[in-house]
Amino acid sequence: MGRVSQAQAQANRQRVVERASQLFREQGVGVSVADLMKAAGLTHGGFYKQFASKEALIDEAVTHAFGELAEFRATTLEEHEGHRVEAQQSLIDGYLSVRHRDNPASGCPVAALATDMARDSGDRGATRAYAQGVQDFTQWLATDDEDGIARLCTMLGALLLARATKDSPLSGQVLSAARAALSPAPQNPVSDIHC
Repeated sequence: MGRVSQAQAQANRQRVVERASQLFREQGVGVSVADLMKAAGLTHGGFYKQFASKEALIDEAVTHAFGELAEFRATTLEEHEGHRVEAQQSLIDGYLSVRHRDNPASGCPVAALATDMARDSGDRGATRAYAQGVQDFTQWLATDDEDGIARLCTMLGALLLARATKDSPLSGQVLSAARAALSPAPQNPVSDIHC
């Protein structure tokens, strides 16, 4: 078999990073190199031509996942014509949805990778990318009244509980309760007062 062009090699590498990003969010970073390469449609032997180690791939895949999240936030803001409060509420509602609960591979890396990052020791690219991604997300969720940390913690906790209980009615209740807690309080209409 002939050598692949540099452009094809770069495309293959990108395909592996993208697929690893999905698989890590869906199954955790314990996915084997053989399974990653198979999912990307490539041979196991080609892995080490592209990456120094599995840890190097994890670093790139986590960075990629947070890049996708940043793009999604930017798109959400554009869809709401720069109206930040509406964009934030739209993202919160989508985050706390059954669809997001059931699709971790394409979902938020904060929730999907939290356990893996908590177990990781050391100052690696993945842990730095994760910490920066969490910080960026909290800043995006910030309001005039708060820094966004409590909002993200509520969203994250609710999503994790909903995923852990997805085969019971409690799952939907958790998502609904968190959405209600993070929705703006309805305005009470001013009623006419007659003396």
